[in-house]
Amino acid sequence: MAGTGIFSEILEGEVYKYYSDGEWKTSSSGKSVAIINPTTRKTQYKVQACTQEEVNKVMEMAKSAQKSWAKTPLWKRAELLHKAAAILKDNKAPIAESLVKEIAKPAKDSVTEVVRSGDLISYCAEEGVRILGEGKFLLSDSFPGNDRTKYCLTSKIPLGVVLAIPPFNYPVNLAVSKIAPALIAGNSLVLKPPTQGAVSCLHMVHCLHLAGFPKGLISCITGKGSEIGDFLTMHPAVNCISFTGGDTGISISKKAGMIPLQMELGGKDACIVLEDADLDLVASNIIKGGFSYSGQRCTAVKVVLVMESVADELVEKVKAKVAKLTVGPPEENCDITAVVSESSANFIEGLVMDAKEKGATFCQEYQRDGNLIWPLLLDNVRPDMRIAWEEPFGPVLPVLRISSVEEGINHCNASNFGLQGCVFTKDINKAILISDAMETGTVQINSAPARGPDHFPFQGLKDSGIGSQGVTNSINLMTKVKTTVINLPTPSYSMG
Repeated sequence: MAGTGIFSEILEGEVYKYYSDGEWKTSSSGKSVAIINPTTRKTQYKVQACTQEEVNKVMEMAKSAQKSWAKTPLWKRAELLHKAAAILKDNKAPIAESLVKEIAKPAKDSVTEVVRSGDLISYCAEEGVRILGEGKFLLSDSFPGNDRTKYCLTSKIPLGVVLAIPPFNYPVNLAVSKIAPALIAGNSLVLKPPTQGAVSCLHMVHCLHLAGFPKGLISCITGKGSEIGDFLTMHPAVNCISFTGGDTGISISKKAGMIPLQMELGGKDACIVLEDADLDLVASNIIKGGFSYSGQRCTAVKVVLVMESVADELVEKVKAKVAKLTVGPPEENCDITAVVSESSANFIEGLVMDAKEKGATFCQEYQRDGNLIWPLLLDNVRPDMRIAWEEPFGPVLPVLRISSVEEGINHCNASNFGLQGCVFTKDINKAILISDAMETGTVQINSAPARGPDHFPFQGLKDSGIGSQGVTNSINLMTKVKTTVINLPTPSYSMG
């Protein structure tokens, strides 16, 4: 169980400790932050409410530890990451249990997240050895007007201290997607987990602790964003911020200053369906894309743009599949579980009521019990409805009927978001043309949007983010190029 066995060290009484200088500690604030179980709406866990002074200490240690870590051989960094991955996967059960209780993720999906995270760490270790083990050798006479009098050697060096801030919906996976690249590249890492998801992150960090990373290299600070959020993101010791979340990221980007940023800030992923599409395939992917984890995914299908001629048939196929979705507690592996908070449920309900007032067709009766919202397909949605543009982050999916491909592309591109999109057609030429026209970081052809596999590039345009994720991209972002130039007294040629 969570907080027991090898994890008993991270829990004191009812409150989980924070991680600093290789030790599990209690905050000097004497305060804690409650984590509410979305299903029961009662306090499930408590974590430390860390102070700004504790943040300062963590940053000081991170700077110091990073200097020696950067001198650690690359193979040794990879070896420790592989060890951490194995420990994480061996202890998937208690970590998955905390995911079930603090974010209401279905049990089977919670286990999958932990295992996937272990695989990501190992892959990152291997990829890092390859990427960072190579440099470039340039010759000056390749540029016009120069003799071969200069040899240029380039390599990648770490940035320093990386601040990682993952979201509630994939707190373990999206944490390690930041942690592993940072560590293999020679950086130190400060993790600020989301409140909902903090206990899962603390368990994951303990797996890193057990792997034997140097003291101070990895820290995990918990607390209220209102008290330490800005203090963390604006801290002068931070050399890179990797953030996944919502509008907060835009605020962070404006305050962060001249440091590299990697941000994924949400989406309104459009699904464009042409007349020749395989509608059974489309319906299955709409269910998968729109309702997996109750729609609480950045890459969830958020709006269906279907050609009028096939709209009736598609809606009927999706309705039939929605009727088969199970609704209930995550412990029972139900398809639809409670959304993460009451405020989230209230926001979703506001979008639904706006659509109702403006005449959308309800394909199911709207039902809500606390944080649990039953899956809902809204047909005949118009552009003047909020649900056509705003991201519900819940199990509610709007369908807009379009009369042309151009209309669908225009709706997609009018959004302030540009994370992913998808297009369904049997004509690959049309698919490529539509993909090129869609202003999104990724377009999936004949499949629902998805972040993985985790080594694929993952990025957003417009308000959906800055930079690109994926193992290689993250390693490159968390390093900088160092150049050494050898100047020769006379031109030198290898032959002749």
